[in-house]
Amino acid sequence: MNKPIMLLAAALVLLGGCKAAIQDTYFDLWEKVGVEKREILVDRVEDAQETQQDAQQQFASALEEFSALINFDGGELEDFYQSLNEQFEASQESANEVSSRIDKVQSVAESLFREWESELTLIKNANLKRDSQRKLKETERKYDSLLRSMRKVEGSMQPVLSALQDNVLYLKHNLNAKAVGALKGELNTIKKDVDSLLGEMNTAISQSDEFIKSLQTE
Repeated sequence: MNKPIMLLAAALVLLGGCKAAIQDTYFDLWEKVGVEKREILVDRVEDAQETQQDAQQQFASALEEFSALINFDGGELEDFYQSLNEQFEASQESANEVSSRIDKVQSVAESLFREWESELTLIKNANLKRDSQRKLKETERKYDSLLRSMRKVEGSMQPVLSALQDNVLYLKHNLNAKAVGALKGELNTIKKDVDSLLGEMNTAISQSDEFIKSLQTE
């Protein structure tokens, strides 16, 4: 990131003030060095998309590890616990990264739309103004749909993480074959939740592609 912009952004945060105003000023600083809000939005949607793809792999890996535990037929349960705990922690980290990326998408999108709305008042030609208003509403509609889809993914990660944590802690406290038997009933529920989550991620990833294309063709 450009060092002067980092310093100015940090100063804005220290000074406090309206969050929206701080966001707008931050992105305005980028525009002064030739980086438009629309370009930043595309980059951040792509980043969120890639993060969800990484999370897909991580949650699938956690499910695979849990399935291996359920099929335990001898060996060191302590090793299984350590592996499953590592998968849970990695999944939690992936979920946090997904949430962070979605927040970043939202911040620049809101700033872009505020600017667009404000600049509409500067257009005197009625036809051009009407067309720009139409494009704004259409872009906002597509964005709202994408954001809902990404937030749905965010929400769907929590039940999976909660279930994984429950099972990891239960196993930690009961490192014996009976504990594995007690967890077998959890596998189908976790698998169902993970499959649903992966499907929602696919939907959000696909919508991201469509949204990026719409921004690049307007």
